[in-house]
Amino acid sequence: MAPGVNILAAFPPYLPGEDNSYGHPFRFLSGTSMACPHATATAAFVKSHRPHWSPAAVKSALMTTARVAKEQNPLAEYAYGSGEIDPVKALDPGLVYDMSFLDYVRFLCSEGYSNTSLSIMTDGGDVSCPSPSKYSDTRDFVNYPSMNLQVALDSTSPYAAVFERTVTNVGPAKSTYVATTTAPAGMEIRVVPARLEFEKVGEKKTFKVEQLGQEMDQVLSGSLVWAGSSGHRVRSPVVVSLAFVPL
Repeated sequence: MAPGVNILAAFPPYLPGEDNSYGHPFRFLSGTSMACPHATATAAFVKSHRPHWSPAAVKSALMTTARVAKEQNPLAEYAYGSGEIDPVKALDPGLVYDMSFLDYVRFLCSEGYSNTSLSIMTDGGDVSCPSPSKYSDTRDFVNYPSMNLQVALDSTSPYAAVFERTVTNVGPAKSTYVATTTAPAGMEIRVVPARLEFEKVGEKKTFKVEQLGQEMDQVLSGSLVWAGSSGHRVRSPVVVSLAFVPL
């Protein structure tokens, strides 16, 4: 989430068909058209300081270091995302959820794209989908810094799902992270392993997040935080909702 209300922005002093009485080169504007430039500029700011980071790593840093919105809303993360971005904290996230070319291919395979479609999307690249038996038991196939489970609209049974994630150490070489979870009534979050120990920068560790709960009729928002020995807090939203969420 980025600032998008009453943002002072450059504006054409005269526009055909518009009220031209304003006559100034700046005015206050609101909406996603104002928030988007802030998020884009923040990503560019992080990239300028961490030029070797991938787009996925930059996005992860922005999401996991965001300040949690304090406002209460039954749709929680659907309303506020990971929170309000913090450009300075994003420069030092401790851990990032990175993605490679093959990670995106695996995700597209899980979505049902054929080898022919993959070849077109990768500009003729020599890629193919692995057999389904090679997939893990993870709920999704993308190393995203959040976990979002959707259950059937008419579901009256308990739900359970596993998300597999891999984090890369971009903080102190020798560091330890311990998982802490927050879950509302009706949701249980388990993390295995709940402790990650790193010996060098760039080292990767994989873990699994299991979501469990009973039948539900609302959006439930929890979180996973990896608390680092050097003071880092790497937060990921953990959400479960019905397959159809009325707006």
